[in-house]
Amino acid sequence: MSELEEPRGGLAHRVPDLGALELLLAVARLGSLGRAARELGITQPAASSRVRSMERQLGVALVDRSPRGSRLTDAGALVTDWARRIVEAAEAFDVGAQALRDRRDSRLRVAASMTIAEYLLPGWLIALRAERPDTAVSLLAGNSTIVAERLLADEADLGFVEGPTVPAGLDAVVIAHDHLIVVTAPGHPWARRRRPLDAAELASTPLILREKGSGTRQVLESALGGLARPLIELSSTTAVKSSALSGAGPAVLSELALGEELSARRLVRIPVDGVRLRRALRAVWPTGHRPAGPARDLLGLTRGGTPAVD
Repeated sequence: MSELEEPRGGLAHRVPDLGALELLLAVARLGSLGRAARELGITQPAASSRVRSMERQLGVALVDRSPRGSRLTDAGALVTDWARRIVEAAEAFDVGAQALRDRRDSRLRVAASMTIAEYLLPGWLIALRAERPDTAVSLLAGNSTIVAERLLADEADLGFVEGPTVPAGLDAVVIAHDHLIVVTAPGHPWARRRRPLDAAELASTPLILREKGSGTRQVLESALGGLARPLIELSSTTAVKSSALSGAGPAVLSELALGEELSARRLVRIPVDGVRLRRALRAVWPTGHRPAGPARDLLGLTRGGTPAVD
């Protein structure tokens, strides 16, 4: 078989890569393989090897080398004209791809379940703004079911949920853990009891609860195997906490939401035996679409900049 063999295989095997074409254009412009190598930041032996490889790939001689410099063959001159068009098209492709990245990076749409939206996301978004001051962030706060719906409808770039399972169609990573705790106002009879609640008593007691679809309620129902009809059903953590503070009845809330109220004894923590109310907090995104750009940076902040709640 000759040194300049017939090319075979698909297009990728028959067409030189962009680096080789840029080298050929530099040789044509500078008249020297050595000067072309220096301009492109490679050694002359590497440049010579690349030209030989390109000649074998195309099956024609491209460059005549002599002590006076390097001269394109007739075939090399023709290939150089084609190479120039390919490189110009690649430059236009690169400009377009950068424009797409700039558009992606100019905004970030976040959907988060209520506890994360109220008590964790503000700190993460402040940190993100320091890294990406030109990115406009929009936040939708809703329950875990709504977060999943928005992601699957391409109405959010990254989501955060608190439920016991990963919603269908989404990939996830655990970013922290949280405890749910039972609380009442100081005047409630449970605040004076001397023994913990058991799981059955908690399950059979009407509670102030989040709406169906919320991560808090899903975790509680899963842990207890069912719940009594709610005393009150509300759509935010803040509303549930306010109702408990008013003395309306017992509630189950994230420990994240209760630091100040427990310290001031405006709410009382009620111990519970026989049930585990620890839950994972997750970042989620559509399956197969790993977060990129600002979404990737925000995900990194949630995992590296905030300690898990245990």
